[in-house]
Amino acid sequence: MGVIKRVSGPLVIAKDMLGSRMYDVVKVGESGLIGEIIQLRGGDAVIQVYEDTTGLRPGEKVFSTGSPLSVELGPGILSRIYDGIQRPLEAIEKKSGAFIARGVEAEPLDKKRKWKFVATAKAGAEVSAGSIIGYVQETVLIKHHIMVPYGVNGRLRSIKSGTFTIDDKIADVDDNGKKKAITMSQKRSVRLPSRYIRKFRSSEPLITGQRVLDTFFPVAKGGTAAIPGPFGAGKTVTQHQLAKFANSDIVVYVGCGERGNEMTDVLTEFPELKDPKTGRPLMERTILVANTSNMPVAAREASIYTGITIAEYFRDMGYSVAVMADSTSRWAEAMREISARLEEMPGEEGYPAYLPKRLAEYYERSGMVEALGHGTGSITLIGAVSPPGGDISEPVSQGTLRVVKSFWSLDAALASSRHFPAINWLSSYSLYLDALEKWYLKNVGEGFVSNRKEAMRLLQRESELKDIVQLVGEDALPDSERILLDIGRMLREDYLRQSAFDDVDGYTSLKKQSEMLDAIISFSSGASNAVKRGVSADKITAMKVKEAISRLKWVKESEIEAEVKGIKSKAASEFNALISEEVSAELEADQKMKGE
Repeated sequence: MGVIKRVSGPLVIAKDMLGSRMYDVVKVGESGLIGEIIQLRGGDAVIQVYEDTTGLRPGEKVFSTGSPLSVELGPGILSRIYDGIQRPLEAIEKKSGAFIARGVEAEPLDKKRKWKFVATAKAGAEVSAGSIIGYVQETVLIKHHIMVPYGVNGRLRSIKSGTFTIDDKIADVDDNGKKKAITMSQKRSVRLPSRYIRKFRSSEPLITGQRVLDTFFPVAKGGTAAIPGPFGAGKTVTQHQLAKFANSDIVVYVGCGERGNEMTDVLTEFPELKDPKTGRPLMERTILVANTSNMPVAAREASIYTGITIAEYFRDMGYSVAVMADSTSRWAEAMREISARLEEMPGEEGYPAYLPKRLAEYYERSGMVEALGHGTGSITLIGAVSPPGGDISEPVSQGTLRVVKSFWSLDAALASSRHFPAINWLSSYSLYLDALEKWYLKNVGEGFVSNRKEAMRLLQRESELKDIVQLVGEDALPDSERILLDIGRMLREDYLRQSAFDDVDGYTSLKKQSEMLDAIISFSSGASNAVKRGVSADKITAMKVKEAISRLKWVKESEIEAEVKGIKSKAASEFNALISEEVSAELEADQKMKGE
């Protein structure tokens, strides 16, 4: 028990706290506000409080719980919506209304609900932390594996199947002569990464259904990606699309310090969404952590770590988990405020000097691993960054770029021209392309890989030509380069541009992406050949088949192969007709010259 000595916004200094430990959770003041010790100075403890400290005064009591900030994990966690310190919003609303009252507590999991537990391990088996001993069919989509908690190793003395609450004993373990009971729930500290046997490189992409990402800038399962961009460029909508359509088993969406209206969209939209693979509600495999900008800044740090710890729990079961953190800039701003109140020496732009280290430690918790339960699971971590004015030279963006391997650069100019996703194909990159190439060759086809390289070459060349056009005009270019400009426009408008709100265009499978790209690159090859045979650029740009190519994005997946086959046949006929017409005109001109 200690006493408040000083209050500075979300920072509280308490005296008489000898015996306390770093990162212990404390209850502050008469309202029992939840906080965490972040610094010890002799007998004084520096506490960051995760709730509004208005009205706190020196002399009020501070009580240390003696345990670190932890999340409770077990059946019933899926489809829930939590705040930053894992209080379910539904339960809080019943207690305090639309706004979270100070000191309100709510159980993260339903202690009364009974679950049907099916044991898969047998009495007498040797178990250790992370071993899977049974499962609960939590939703139609997800089988919730029950794991032995940390700190328990030994021989399984007894285990039983049946219907239990999460706190009922389901098994006993003989741990060096000590009898330890196992329930269906466990607690994990959010500060400590979960343990695993080994981490390895992934050779499988996270398929998102977004053409610009899957084709040009993929991220591997277990990889990291950053989406920096200015306000209005589409960071949140892009993350919504990834959460909806990415081929992961579990989605953890963390709204860290975002505007209330953006989180409202998430909270109202997600429960209505259907999983495109199964037709079931998407929330059956989703967990939302909501922390809006009007909540205390210190809670932003808690929400980031709460989300990643929940993701690690499902990864340890052998699942593929996608974590959407929106946005890490708000978390960094919270660190900057806490650092200023601690009177630490500021780094660049006032951020603490340890900002790059914290970012690296956070993104390091991603990866594909061999779990303690001997399954393979992965966490793909996708973080949005909100640099002021879109300037990615600021510290948060630069610190993020040092550790992520996929960089999806949102462009304000593209957004203002209504090109979405507004991801700039010239300034974005992915370091996973080489590692994933074998997977694409095996599962999509050699043509897709070669077409992707040709498409990127065309887009880069188009960008160079557009600079020349601004000086001399398009008419001054030779026909071969005018055609290249037209092919670049087709790639931009007919392939890269994608509507998030269209039922058909919102998601594109790799098969459809391959067919669409093949149609455009085949047209490009035919156009290049026709120009060499003397066909003018004006005739090629006026071809009717181009309209059919532009409509491919709205063709259903089941019809795309036949549609592209028809387009390629029609394009070949039109090119042959143009070439024949040109040849005939040349022959006629030659005969006329001979006659003269």
